[in-house]
Amino acid sequence: MTDIEIAEKAKLENIVDIAHKLGLNNEQIICYGNNMAKINKSTIPRKDNKLVLVSSMSPTPSGNGKTTISIGLADALSRLGKSTSLALREPSLGPVFGLKGGATGGGYSQVVPMAEINLHFTGDFHAITSANNLLCSAIDNSIYFDNPLGIDPSRIVFHRCEDINDRALRNCSTNDGKTENKTSFQITAASEIMAVLSLAKDLSDLKRRLGNIIVAYTFESLPVFAKDLKVVDAMTILLKNALLPNLVQTLEGTPAIIHAGPFANIAHGCNSVIATNLSCGLSEYTITEAGFGADLGAEKFLDIKCKSATLNPNAVVIVATIPALEYHGQNSQTQLVSGFENLKHHINTITQQFGLPVVVAINRFPTDTDEKLKELGSLLEKINTPYAVCECYKKGGEGAIELAKQVINLCQTTPKLKNIYEKTDSIEEKLHKIVTKVYGGKGVKLTPSALEDIRKINTLGLSHLPIVIAKTQYSLSDDPKLIGTPKDFEITISSLEPKGGSEFIVAIAGKTLLMPGLPRVPAYENMSISDNGIIRGLF
Repeated sequence: MTDIEIAEKAKLENIVDIAHKLGLNNEQIICYGNNMAKINKSTIPRKDNKLVLVSSMSPTPSGNGKTTISIGLADALSRLGKSTSLALREPSLGPVFGLKGGATGGGYSQVVPMAEINLHFTGDFHAITSANNLLCSAIDNSIYFDNPLGIDPSRIVFHRCEDINDRALRNCSTNDGKTENKTSFQITAASEIMAVLSLAKDLSDLKRRLGNIIVAYTFESLPVFAKDLKVVDAMTILLKNALLPNLVQTLEGTPAIIHAGPFANIAHGCNSVIATNLSCGLSEYTITEAGFGADLGAEKFLDIKCKSATLNPNAVVIVATIPALEYHGQNSQTQLVSGFENLKHHINTITQQFGLPVVVAINRFPTDTDEKLKELGSLLEKINTPYAVCECYKKGGEGAIELAKQVINLCQTTPKLKNIYEKTDSIEEKLHKIVTKVYGGKGVKLTPSALEDIRKINTLGLSHLPIVIAKTQYSLSDDPKLIGTPKDFEITISSLEPKGGSEFIVAIAGKTLLMPGLPRVPAYENMSISDNGIIRGLF
């Protein structure tokens, strides 16, 4: 059966009963039918609960199955009698209709209702898109009516967004009847509103962060903030319900809190602070994940989200697959051994640079032979790294029991999370430390434009902010074709932009696109819906 057929045949528990598993009463949830709800509750103390981050080696274009492993692990912990919940990101419609498909896991390791979560869900992305574009309208409106803030139309830095891959919107123009300006769209998952919602601690913090978004600069090079446009309350009204985390379940009835969805290659790649904190307060074990490899999502989770929300993971799971190892070792006669260097790099990043214990989850594919799995296990044993072969796609939680036991063992202690860089480091120092310590490169190359951006950020007094490097997910470098474990490379930073609302600096590396395009054969071509509403081809 296909993923969607498995999801449709599943007998789901009423969402009220799922809420009761977390200790939530009926007044603390807002039901969206029988299978989805929003949690209407403030953050509660974490107590001595365990937080487990699921990351990955560098992925292949089709991914490594990180979400499938996360769900399977949560179900396995539940089977072992542990109070467990998931804290995951919401899917973006861009990948759903583009190349990768949805983000609800696969096979018998899924969060459900699968179709609703992958599509409109509870409307969070629509609210974020609307709030984003309302702010853009406010900017244009202020300029149209005599421009009282003195905005330089050529220096508007906040742009419209859309939650669909559309390369035609990367470069476009607007015309209000008076002037025509060049502009661009970002995908919603890359917007600053998405990042702000993800990092906000409560409604008050959301409103504060929205007001601090830098939208443009004046003719005198002074920053213009969203709060200057008197639109922040209206934006907050649009986002009021979107700020509440969403509650669903796995196929095995484990609670799943799914909220927010910034991409990890062009944003910070983690679900919301509110959702993670709630999960940590409501369950003995929280399983969360960060996008793509440990060089992207995990680094940003640990350097930005954990610092902002005072989180300290007990353990990290790194997902590896035989196809990914062979993909990253394809230029060698011993593909698996050569590709293992990429996995080892990510393990060392987490254990040596961040000081956290690691277990490797080998996501078994049907094509994997016992000989290859044994060889990979031997390589991991040589570097004293625990591992478990997982068959979550085929067996659900049963396929991750050994992984769950390894995680429980690692979570007996709480390690001290180490910093990659200090808040007081210069922007150049922060970039250098990320590239050398996390990517394994030799340094950073700053273009003249990037150097000028750094000068402006220093002038604004924002050099203390953490760094989000926006780069390809397919390589440790900024070149997607440089797979494996490259050495002696430099990361070229072409521009940097301070994000006053999300409170980090985005550094653009390589040819990173903030609006993805559709592939030659998009996923939507294989989708269908019958006259009675049965969907097929969604995965």
